[in-house]
Amino acid sequence: DEKHIRGAMFWDVNEHSDRNSPYPHMMSNSDYWTKMLLSYGIKNKDHIVVYDFSDLYSSCRLWFALKYFGHRKVSVLDGGLKKWFKENRETTNKLEKIKKSNDYEVNENTECIKNKKQIDENIKDFSFQTVDARNRERFEGKVDEPRPGLKKGCIVGSKNIPFKDCIDAQSNTFKKKSELIKIFDQNNVDPSKPIVFTCGSGITACVLGMAYSLISGKNAVIYDGSWSEYGEK
Repeated sequence: DEKHIRGAMFWDVNEHSDRNSPYPHMMSNSDYWTKMLLSYGIKNKDHIVVYDFSDLYSSCRLWFALKYFGHRKVSVLDGGLKKWFKENRETTNKLEKIKKSNDYEVNENTECIKNKKQIDENIKDFSFQTVDARNRERFEGKVDEPRPGLKKGCIVGSKNIPFKDCIDAQSNTFKKKSELIKIFDQNNVDPSKPIVFTCGSGITACVLGMAYSLISGKNAVIYDGSWSEYGEK
């Protein structure tokens, strides 16, 4: 309400996640998503640009969610509001009135989300790489999880790329494609083979999903329950 890019609308990841799930930030269903986008006045042909004031993880989550529900034109503002402020670009506190839309068609890409059963099966048959976006200490089980009731450690056989490694700390932008390829390689992750990204609650996994998309041009696949579900005691 205080400062935003002119014409922007506010979207809350907590409000628009599945409130009936015991796990945080789980994807809502297609009926809810359709009604929500109609209330935002969005049409299928619109080009949506998402930004936030974090290390890009909130905007990457919405980018992934929109792609998951079949929206074609979605971009993330590289650098987000942090870079916008740094460059002294225009902001406003004026809230635009949203004119509701009356037509939006969702096309759910269900193959882009994995569940716990599929993760368990993959430990046995290794049909995809599981890559964790949490920091190294959490991944290696050296520190307690920030959420209560969770074990330390990681999914058996998973690899680790801390999501912040993909972001340039000075500009808050994604690193160059060549650098991202190097980061994946250094962590023994092969972008040419199937990958499922995971994290604490399905949010920062989407930063790796975006990095993967920049490298490969392919859709990201996320384990939505992530460690909040898998790490339950």
